[in-house]
Amino acid sequence: MIKFLFFDADDTLLDFSWAEDQAIRRTYRELGAEMTDAMYARYHVVNQGYWQTYERGEISREDLLVARHRQMFEEYGLDCDPVRCEDLYRKNLGIGHHFIPHAVEVLTYLKPRCRLFLASNGVAETQYSRLESAGIGPFFEQIFISEHAGAYKPMPEYFDYCFARIPGFRREEAAIIGDSLTSDILGGIHAGIQTVWFNPKNKPGRPDIRPDFEIRDLLDLKTLL
Repeated sequence: MIKFLFFDADDTLLDFSWAEDQAIRRTYRELGAEMTDAMYARYHVVNQGYWQTYERGEISREDLLVARHRQMFEEYGLDCDPVRCEDLYRKNLGIGHHFIPHAVEVLTYLKPRCRLFLASNGVAETQYSRLESAGIGPFFEQIFISEHAGAYKPMPEYFDYCFARIPGFRREEAAIIGDSLTSDILGGIHAGIQTVWFNPKNKPGRPDIRPDFEIRDLLDLKTLL
């Protein structure tokens, strides 16, 4: 039986893709540039590449946040300050929210049945702003942000930080659910807890990262748990 359930935030409970789209386009407008659909598609590729580099421990979070904008400005010949861009983007990203379908329904169902925790690699200030906007903070016993932990998913040190702060914690009664194989699922495997891959778009898996369970809809957690 699962008693300790860790939720990823972005693209598991909150639709980060929607928030990212709104925030980066607003930021470019404030900088005097217009982001086209093609530029947004390219930004998504550049951004994902830097986050994967971060997960491998090859770049710091602080360098990542600015480097992705610098690369975009260089590729498109834009005379913009990447540091100012990141500051504006963080502010805009914290405005508003959009739920993944059935997120609140599932949290409401699970709250009296499990001890719920949030496990996020996001920037602390932005994540707390988004959680406050969404109103889902009270569902969680504790919120663990990598920036405060001094480590990040999938690092074992991140999970050790979380587990040490949960009274009565038992690995054999714990699971993590998230959309990222390389962050949430690999991290859970390294931490010795069960893993649930939230894969609503039916993305192909990886033979080297095998979750214990895979679901397409958050409602599947009702029967799974």
